[in-house]
Amino acid sequence: MENFERENPQHAQHPQGTASFGAVPPPPAEPPYAAFPTQEGGRPRRRRMRRPAALLSAVALAAAVIGGGTAYGMEQLLGGDGGTSVAAPTASGSNATAQGKVSQVVESVKDSVVEIKATSGSGQSTGSGVIITKDGQIVTNNHVVSGADSVKVTFSNGKSAEAKVRGTDADKDLALLEVDGQSDLEPAALGDSDAVGVGDQVVAIGSPEGLSNTVTSGIVSAKDREVKVPKSDGDQNEPQGGRGDGDGWPFEFGGGQYNGGVQGETTTYKAIQTDASLNPGNSGGPLFNMAGQVIGINSAIFSSGSGGGQASQASAGSVGLGFAIPVDDVKQDLDSLRNGGA
Repeated sequence: MENFERENPQHAQHPQGTASFGAVPPPPAEPPYAAFPTQEGGRPRRRRMRRPAALLSAVALAAAVIGGGTAYGMEQLLGGDGGTSVAAPTASGSNATAQGKVSQVVESVKDSVVEIKATSGSGQSTGSGVIITKDGQIVTNNHVVSGADSVKVTFSNGKSAEAKVRGTDADKDLALLEVDGQSDLEPAALGDSDAVGVGDQVVAIGSPEGLSNTVTSGIVSAKDREVKVPKSDGDQNEPQGGRGDGDGWPFEFGGGQYNGGVQGETTTYKAIQTDASLNPGNSGGPLFNMAGQVIGINSAIFSSGSGGGQASQASAGSVGLGFAIPVDDVKQDLDSLRNGGA
């Protein structure tokens, strides 16, 4: 019993300098034990080693499984400064919800595209247009409607309505139509054509050969291509083949004349070149980026068989050389078009 009390500090204290067999001396006042807390009886308490690397790895794995948003949140909580993935830009338009795939772009913007039938004393031609306001304002090419006695638009749901030409600008080959009695149309979001880069993917929607809601896609092949077209003012005869038929609209590019050659007074604009397939009837239709924003108005195509400067009706068709008026030019011209145009 006495030996037990001597060996157990809870029951007895040893006089200084005395010790019994099996007793543990107090820890030294210097390292390695002085810096560690001790248990009762003077034994050093074991310190649990933390594993930050393992913990962070586990957190990162869990965050990756759960999703990018959680990963970003955990990074903020842990004080990280790692990079995050960049998503495609979004637009504020009511239908600009595309996520970067052609099918998603189409689903997002299809209700903003219309087919245009322009009728004059010499016949009827077909073009395309894009809705820019809920109450029925529509942008198209001037050459689609110039000289027309009447204009009819057909919406994506198949309904048709008469449209009036509110303003035209022959210098930029732009026109603004208006359909009365509308309040809930789906306007397209107008993007930034200056931000478009060569190689960016694009989507064109229109009515080639009268086939409404036709979708094609491609890339931006070049920017600032100078395209010269007739300065149609509504008084001159329409080019052979019909104004809005695409293949009948002549233009000059790179020193060559296409679709019959340019005659009379002309105008020149700097276009976006694309390899998205554009065919007769795409004139005036929108060219979209992958965020569902309009970046251009399709206006001219280099038809097959026109290498010598002429294109016949039978050989007209896309060969991957299309041109669009930059949407920044459209935005700068809108106020003028709403007031009757230039």
